[in-house]
Amino acid sequence: MAAAEAAMVSSSSSLKTGTAPVPETAGTAAATAATSPVTAAAAAVAAAARSGSEARVSKAALATKLLSLSGVFAVHKPKGPTSAELLNRLKEKLLAEAGMPSSEWTKRKKQTLKIGHGGTLDSAARGVLVVGIGRGTKMLTSMLSGSKRYVAIGELGKATDTLDSTGKVTEEKPYDKITQEDIESILQKFTGNIMQVPPLYSALKKDGQRLSTLMKRGDVVEAKPARPVTVYSLSLQKFQPPFFTLDVECGGGFYIRSLVSDIGKELSSCANVLELTRTKQGPFTLEEHALPEDKWTIDDIAQSLEYCSSLLPAELALKKSKPEESKEQVLSCEYITLNETKGDDVIKTF
Repeated sequence: MAAAEAAMVSSSSSLKTGTAPVPETAGTAAATAATSPVTAAAAAVAAAARSGSEARVSKAALATKLLSLSGVFAVHKPKGPTSAELLNRLKEKLLAEAGMPSSEWTKRKKQTLKIGHGGTLDSAARGVLVVGIGRGTKMLTSMLSGSKRYVAIGELGKATDTLDSTGKVTEEKPYDKITQEDIESILQKFTGNIMQVPPLYSALKKDGQRLSTLMKRGDVVEAKPARPVTVYSLSLQKFQPPFFTLDVECGGGFYIRSLVSDIGKELSSCANVLELTRTKQGPFTLEEHALPEDKWTIDDIAQSLEYCSSLLPAELALKKSKPEESKEQVLSCEYITLNETKGDDVIKTF
């Protein structure tokens, strides 16, 4: 009876699986053990190949998109790096995202990508830095001539060789008798079309070299002659001795450091810039348009370019809308090369 029940269970099991049980021999077990790792390895290789192919296609698409970017946008420059250093950081992030490492794009000389900035910010300053990419680099000159807005915190009683807090103190004078009314009463002298002497520590050049470079090297440098500049508006926002806060809107070529120093002298004291923030350049504002570093991606910049194109004057927007030459759309990463050419305020990388 027990034998019959066992036979019925075995038969039922075979019916459920739809196959007859096959006894495993030592030979089949060995064959299975031998082929399973090979099959798994082959599958892994195939999956890796598919993944690598997909990654190459994705990187190629990003590289094409990067090369097609064209226009002007704004980034948020923090304290610390120079404007040129920040531009290089932006450039490297974009190239890395597109799979275009420096070791590859420096091999060839064909010009395919242009990126640059207009309107240098001191390393100690923060705020809006306008960047041009593609045909947008041709718009940077107009950005320089446009208006800029700053919030500057000055410190009375101390003068430095750089005219800001990063320099060596060269003079100290009393400031305890200076009042808020005293400062407000002299601001009109620095408003409108005025003459201003640029700082010795600046991007201006002598014999092809920046004055700041010559000064740091210990060379004797003569001050540049006063030149015409424009201040559209100037107001005192706060006064808490020895510190005073100014809101300044000015034209191109104007130095806030010189303004603060001149205000100190006009008050029979001295002053230097403690903090400086550019809150606006042309139509771009710090709060609305300047991309922080975590937004320095190809997609985010493409969106910013589209949005910012509506802020530009009609004649510049028309220039931007011209199609790029097709040969620049299909070049691979090995053709990319970037070489800097520096002017007083514009830096272009090719």
